[in-house]
This record gives sequence, structure tokens and C-alpha cells, in this order.
Amino acid sequence: MIRTGNEYRASLQDGREVYMDGKRVEDITAHPQFRPLIDVRARIYDMQHEEATRDIMTFEENGEQFPVGNQIPREQEHWHAKRRAVDAVMKDICGVVTRVGDETVGEMWSLADGADILNEINPRFAENINHHIRLAVEEDPFHVSANTDPKGDRSLRPQDQDPDMLTHVVRETDAGIIIRGAKYETAAAYADQAFLKPTIANWGDETYSDYALGCIVRMNAAGVKHICRAGFRNEGTEDDYPLSNRFDEVDTLLVLDDVLIPWEDVLFYRHTRAAAFIRTTLHRYSALPFVQRLITYADMMIGAALWNVKQTGLEKQPAVQEKLAQLAVYREGINAHLTASIALAEESPGGFLMPNQSLLMTGRVHACANLPAMMHLARELCGGQICVTPDLDTFEGDETGIWMRKFYSINDRWNHDDRRRLLAFARDLLNSGYAGHRLTFHLFAQAPPFAHLAAVYRNFGWDGPLDFVKEAAGMSDSIYGE
Repeated sequence: MIRTGNEYRASLQDGREVYMDGKRVEDITAHPQFRPLIDVRARIYDMQHEEATRDIMTFEENGEQFPVGNQIPREQEHWHAKRRAVDAVMKDICGVVTRVGDETVGEMWSLADGADILNEINPRFAENINHHIRLAVEEDPFHVSANTDPKGDRSLRPQDQDPDMLTHVVRETDAGIIIRGAKYETAAAYADQAFLKPTIANWGDETYSDYALGCIVRMNAAGVKHICRAGFRNEGTEDDYPLSNRFDEVDTLLVLDDVLIPWEDVLFYRHTRAAAFIRTTLHRYSALPFVQRLITYADMMIGAALWNVKQTGLEKQPAVQEKLAQLAVYREGINAHLTASIALAEESPGGFLMPNQSLLMTGRVHACANLPAMMHLARELCGGQICVTPDLDTFEGDETGIWMRKFYSINDRWNHDDRRRLLAFARDLLNSGYAGHRLTFHLFAQAPPFAHLAAVYRNFGWDGPLDFVKEAAGMSDSIYGE
């Protein structure tokens, strides 16, 4: 059932409403802003077919191949295979993409872990989530998330302001529920479907709410409108901004204007306990592939910095080696957390193999919280030329080229062209609008820092330190209370 890249492209010709710069896009596969990312996703589909990468990208079951990224994790090897597949994609495309499906499908596994809660509402909803988990494996859709609503006045309940500020159900029909509102989601415009979930909300003591909603939304459904931000490719050509032009994942305001959600696509509805459960467990699986991408980003920072000091003859300086070692510690810290979370994985309530939550969530904090400092450290190592170097046209100009060749050629080994290419790459990785966007994306993409730390608080084993100090201090058992 695995599609080819061309089959994926053809599936996007489905009449979906996509807008950029205030104008409707008739063919997103040909649009210069969408095409690079569509090509990346198509490349992932094709890698699942090609002999050189098929065994890395897929697994076999009953004589048929299925995508590794969507495989339900039941043993450690499944997680190791997922990591190998992500690494293979990043190496193949020579960059980083995050919202391509494997990083979001795990959110549905989290909801399946709450089957007992869903059964309290309606056993049909538990059946629905299990059905969609199977479809993700068997049909290999491009599956994304729909998570964050427009904020509105957060001091007020949603009912006390424009109700559309938070996505909600407006009525029921025999065919399903009708929903209104809006969500932000990266890559929605060129995906097949999204798992829509409630944003973080203060439910108070309410048991039921029209805003407590989880469902599958088809990206071409009637009433779904994709209003997309303009891209960073406008900063310059691929020669000067190689990452902005190839890996700028398009963010979308997904407007839901009386959209019908068939009953088979409703995963929970109105039950605030289910909404609270999915908010606190949402990333128990998807945090791993999300954080794994930052290993590749760290490799890119290390490579850019190390090549620069090699070009300029500074790699033997102890102060330079110290900074490179700090980048290596950051990179290996991420790797260690993910590796350990798999080694100490445990069975989830739904019967899946769940990465050790304390190690995974602390690894996410380490990776995301330290990213700004690591980017600044890489800037130091790359030097000030990443912010002052002219564009390719200047290097090739009749009157300017001679001077660029003179001042950017370091020696017989490092010529001006290699020097310019490295500086352009480093500028786009660390200094451009794209670089700033990536930094903010990792600050908020899986909830803000306080929620990252709240996940650590919920999953850390506090009893161990408490018991140790109780024994070491000779405290009595009565301190535990009831």
C-alpha cells in the first residue's frame, strides 16, 4: 500500500483550498514555495521503494511492505529501526525536515493508551482510534497534527468571547459532527490528514465541553481553508540560502468553516477527561523523532563550525577545541537520552513499547533549551564573515569578482568558491530568517518550555530521592502520612 512519490503528488490535486500572499494557489505541486517540501515528502515515499533504502525505510508483514515510521512500536528494535529511517532521510536530503508524518503519527498511539477513558464516553471512539492507527500503517498517509488555536483573550473562557477562537463542535448530524474554528499546523497544506486535538485549556470542574474535541480532519474536506505564511526563500537564491530554499516547511492557519467530521473520524467529543489525558500524554512517543532531528541539526552546526576553523587554520587552538567539544557534548547528550529511553523502555497502558518517559522528556528539555546557546556557540566558531559576506552575484561580477576571489581564497587548498559555499550554508543555518524560525519552532512546536518541564515533573521518579534521603537522614516512616 506504500505510495510512490508521484502518487503522492497526484493526491494533492484534489481541489483543496490553499492560499499564500492572499491568493489561492491552484497547483501547490508547482508552486515555488510548496514544491521543495512536496519533493522531500515524495522522496521519502520513493526511498521506501528503492532497493538501496527499502530495507531501512520499511518492514515486512504477511509478505507486504509497510513504512517503518508508522509501525506500531512493540519492541526495542522497532524504535532503533525508526531512528535509522529518520537518519537515512536526513542524510539523503542533506538537511532537516520535521513535519513529514513519522513525528506526528505517535500522537494517535498516545490516545490509544487512554482506551479506558474513551470507552467511558463511547466504545465506538476507542474502535475509531484503533482503526486509524491501522490505516496509518496500511495506507501510509501523510499525517500531521492540528494542535494550536488562535489565542484570543486567554483570561476569558472560550464561551465568553468569539467562540471560534478555540475549535469546537457546533452541532451533530446523522453523518457526523460539524466543527468551527482554526488551528495552526506546519505542512498541513500538502498533507493528507491531521489529528486535531484541543489546545491547553482550563476546563475547571466541567465534565463536558464542546471544545473538548479530538478527530481526524481531511485536508481537502469542504470548509477547510489553508492560509499559509510566505516563505523565507524570498531572502535570496539557493546559492546564497541553500536551506531556506529547500527545507522551509510551510506553516498554515487551518480555518475550519463548518467542516463535517464523519462519525468514524471522531476520536473523542465533549468529554474533558479525554481532552486532559491527551494533553498530558500527547508526546510520549512523538517526542523521540522530534528530538532526534536536533541530532542532525547539531551535526550541521558542528560540521559548519569545524570546516570553518579548518579553513582558517584554527583547529589546533585549545580555546577552539573547547567550544567544539561543547557542541559535541550537546549532540551526544541528545543521543544518550534517546538511546537510554529506548534501552529502558516500558510497556504502555495500550500494550505498546513506550520510551522511558523520564529520560525522553529530560532529553527533550536538554535538546530544546540548549539549542539557542549552541547556535550562538556555532556562530562564534564560524566567525563574523557569515553576516557580512556578499551574495553569489558579487562573486561572479565582472568588476567585483576579482576582489572576491582575492579575499576569499585562503590558500591553494581552500579556494574562494568553497569558502563562499560554506559561509552561505552557515549563514542560513545560524543567522537567516529560516534559522530564527527553526529556533522558535523548537521552542514551541511540542508545547512551550513550561510544558516541557511539566512533563519532566510528571514522569521523574521522585520516590527514589525521597526514600534515599529518608534512610540517610534516619527519618521515621510517619513522614509519609496516609
